[in-house]
Amino acid sequence: MSAAVMSAAPELHDHLSRCAAAAPDYLAFDGGRIPRFTAEFWTAKQRQGNPLHEISYRACFKAQLPGFFINLLSAEGDVIYDPFAGRGTTAVEAALNGRIPVSNDVNPLSEVLARPRIEPPSLDEVRRRLLEYPAPQRAADAGLSMFYHPDTEAEIIALKDELQARRARGAEDAVDRWIRMVATNRLSGHSPGFFSVYTLPPNQAASRDGQVKINRKRNQEPPYRNVRDLIARKSRQLLSGLAAPRREAMRRHARRALFLVADACETPQIPDAAVALTVTSPPFLDTVQYAKDNWLRCWFNGIDAAAVGRGAASARDVCAWRDAMAKVFRELHRVTRRGGWVAFEVGEVRNGRIRLEEHVLPAGTASGFRCEAVMINRQQFTKTSNIWGVGNNRGGTNTNRIVLFRKE
Repeated sequence: MSAAVMSAAPELHDHLSRCAAAAPDYLAFDGGRIPRFTAEFWTAKQRQGNPLHEISYRACFKAQLPGFFINLLSAEGDVIYDPFAGRGTTAVEAALNGRIPVSNDVNPLSEVLARPRIEPPSLDEVRRRLLEYPAPQRAADAGLSMFYHPDTEAEIIALKDELQARRARGAEDAVDRWIRMVATNRLSGHSPGFFSVYTLPPNQAASRDGQVKINRKRNQEPPYRNVRDLIARKSRQLLSGLAAPRREAMRRHARRALFLVADACETPQIPDAAVALTVTSPPFLDTVQYAKDNWLRCWFNGIDAAAVGRGAASARDVCAWRDAMAKVFRELHRVTRRGGWVAFEVGEVRNGRIRLEEHVLPAGTASGFRCEAVMINRQQFTKTSNIWGVGNNRGGTNTNRIVLFRKE
């Protein structure tokens, strides 16, 4: 259903009822009732989206979530925004669907991971550029021997230095940014496709001391990994779902895209009433330590992880979180056009004892939005959740809980 059709609440509710194959229940709010729809609105299966999405990041939603709303509530050429962009899932899905991404996050790593994937190079361009980079000229000296074979560490440092030099002299282009993104994604993981020895899942970096303990427990030493070969291999996988015409269309749209590193409640770079649809998921209280999980990625990209941690600190209680979201919603109301939408995903935290959608409702409506529906997308856990021993629909984030607002 297109944005031209999806113009009023009755049509939206009919569509969601058909998706759910059931009538909604209702949530009492402010003297009225908000319809609440529960279903599996998009697939829970792994790797059902475009391969371009397949990079790891903590607490990220599946591409099918923004895809559902982008196709339902916007049209080609519309501006799609995510104020808490993370790895850039909303931005990439917007670009894949012919929309213009606007992306913001307090962590500069977000742009490193997102921007290259909305301006993707060809695989041949990547391979040629990798051959242009100089070979290591010095021994490894980053103190990362618990993660990498000495020759691999030397190759990583040589690549890090070359990318930094190109950026410093203003020579960095879309191909360099792509290689930076892929290398950042390959720094650590638990398969031979990563630069490191076996370690934590790739969305969570072990500390140096923690990796020493892992190595001792597993009786392992870092094997040699060829950095250029692994970057080319991962690039081939990420680009496998992009035919040349689609890739070129994305690169044209990328010229109008905007990437910000800012507090989500203050984004003056975005004009008033510019955004057709926001799809986002804010930090959920203090459940994820983004800087700690990404310290190795920050090191590779010259980002101060401690500063990121201070800037990305989540509220520790619901009242503080709700106050922070109220400020964000005031800014979202400013940048959203009349008739535009906000899909605000909040999951559930602390074993379901806190349902943040109940705190989002007053924050959104106080800013001037109208709440049209609450959606609960039930699905099975991803593989990472199962690694940590969290059973399906028993603990952690078991559902996507989305509050859907419209600017009248």
